[in-house]
Amino acid sequence: MNRKHIYSLAAAIVAAMLMPSCTSSGGGGLAAYHAYDRPAKLPKNPNNVGVKVSLSKQRAYVMEGSDCLLAMPVSVGTAAKPTPKGNFRIFNKVEKKRANSHGYAHNGSNIKQTMLSKKPAGWSFKGTPLPYWCEFKPNYGFHTGWIKHHPCTHGCIRMHENLSPKFFRLVKVGTPVNIAYSQPEDATHGNIPLPPDSGPLPDYAGSMYVGDGYFTRHKTPTFQ
Repeated sequence: MNRKHIYSLAAAIVAAMLMPSCTSSGGGGLAAYHAYDRPAKLPKNPNNVGVKVSLSKQRAYVMEGSDCLLAMPVSVGTAAKPTPKGNFRIFNKVEKKRANSHGYAHNGSNIKQTMLSKKPAGWSFKGTPLPYWCEFKPNYGFHTGWIKHHPCTHGCIRMHENLSPKFFRLVKVGTPVNIAYSQPEDATHGNIPLPPDSGPLPDYAGSMYVGDGYFTRHKTPTFQ
């Protein structure tokens, strides 16, 4: 190998070392997060569908009797602001729900995440988007949100952006929801692949949340 080839090879190695890893938060990590999906199937009888949530496993199972229609990772409340345990029923479904108290103040191209009570004077305000909202207790619901590998919410149950429209389709007003520390399905359906932890991933631009972009930031849902 001549000197020119040696220099070219060395330059290529250095360039490769300086390139971000394909698993970094800004590259393949986000691409892998966007690509994540789980299979789902439609029920034979929607009246027989129920939801079980395992807080310790951070899993939700949409069940039709003993048949699992969808098993998915979720993010649940922290110890300080826990997800409520017990038996509930979904009583409100809103595909394009926005929060009332927190969101984004905006003034032209300036966008600032804030509480409504702290909105700068003269700025407009849009509540945080909570796509595919399925409320099971007043102010507590399932909705699209960043999935982390540890409890991180204020009590709501976050779903991956590609799975929330599937969940929304599978449940209806009146669907029972059981939330407990663990579920029998943890052993039979809980060991599923997970998306990358969203903690290190870059957030979307504020314009995604102020506009309608976050409501459509998902794959077209398909069912078996």
